[in-house]
Amino acid sequence: MLLTELQDRLRRFRAAMDQSNPGWELAAIFSKVNQYYFTGTMQDGMLFILPGGGLQYWVRRSHERATMESPLPNIQPMESFRDAAAGWKSIPDTVYLETEIVPLAAYQRFAKYFPFKQTKPLDLQLASVRAVKSKYELACMEQAGRIHQLVLEEQLPSAFREGMSEADLSGELFSLLLKAGHHGIARFGMFDTEMVLGNICFGESSIHPTYFNGPGGNRGIGAAVPLMGSRERTLKNGDLVFIDIGCGYEGYHTDKTMTYVFGKPPEQHVIETHNRCVEIQDRIAEMLKPGIAPETIYQTVMQGLDEPFRTNFMGYGNRRVKFLGHGIGLTVDEVPVIAEGFKAPLQENMALAVEPKKGMEDIGMVGIENTFIVTADGGRCITGNHRGLMLV
Repeated sequence: MLLTELQDRLRRFRAAMDQSNPGWELAAIFSKVNQYYFTGTMQDGMLFILPGGGLQYWVRRSHERATMESPLPNIQPMESFRDAAAGWKSIPDTVYLETEIVPLAAYQRFAKYFPFKQTKPLDLQLASVRAVKSKYELACMEQAGRIHQLVLEEQLPSAFREGMSEADLSGELFSLLLKAGHHGIARFGMFDTEMVLGNICFGESSIHPTYFNGPGGNRGIGAAVPLMGSRERTLKNGDLVFIDIGCGYEGYHTDKTMTYVFGKPPEQHVIETHNRCVEIQDRIAEMLKPGIAPETIYQTVMQGLDEPFRTNFMGYGNRRVKFLGHGIGLTVDEVPVIAEGFKAPLQENMALAVEPKKGMEDIGMVGIENTFIVTADGGRCITGNHRGLMLV
């Protein structure tokens, strides 16, 4: 990663901190994803960002690899926080931290050697900076989108076989993605969320209860691993197949949902419900322009839905989510969110996954999801153009 790319990210972050917290003195970055964002390497370490251009990067493991991968100068090795603290004559009273991420035990070890008086969050400032993508970031996401489209729209349909399990399809799908260039993981920011691919579901599996905060459901491997697909649920003639997965390239993700119908066409009411979800996606995409608040998009769409359609829209039963899309980048779940409360206007080159979906009893989850870039002309899709319900 080029030094100029990292310098621009640091410049924008400092500007956001100057605006929201005038007089700030120290921001400490612990999470590996945010270390990668600012340094170009992902290590067991700690990054200090200071106003006015100051920077310290301390790495426990691997300092050797950090110096190989990061263009930043003066990357320092440390055995513990004691090493990093030794160079400070005085510690600022207030340290800004990733309060949504740093565990209590790590915080306590840090505070032992850095005796600050209080901490304040930097999560919002960092999220807002990461939300607007650079040309480099967009290029990575566009490549992820091409992989997504290639695998889900062109390659995967030939893998369907009657009697195969969801787990069987998960394995074949993962192999196809890796061969096409996928970086091998779908990374999430929400606390304690594991993910490899996403939801791979036949029929009613896609409305099965799950802890994941999304409209689709998933049986998964089992109670201990409610991810990927079930070994027991096998593909039958007439099944709706629901694939909702992340794909990534060089750390950057896209999100896409494709639906297929195995063996025979679906009934007309299924087609009509699905097509209405696709129309909602298109309407949202038209509004993905700089200056429009995500909350406004959400309200406009929801107010236009009749009450019967609202039933099981964006979920199933009492498991409906209160958003229509979400920001995406180094993690699949970023800001902004197309939901109530997100009033800050969209900016050019933000990236959002738009996912209007509706659960149908005994059928599964219909609908669509694609990743879009905010432009002056509306959302530019980077994950393909198939409308779903592909007959295989």
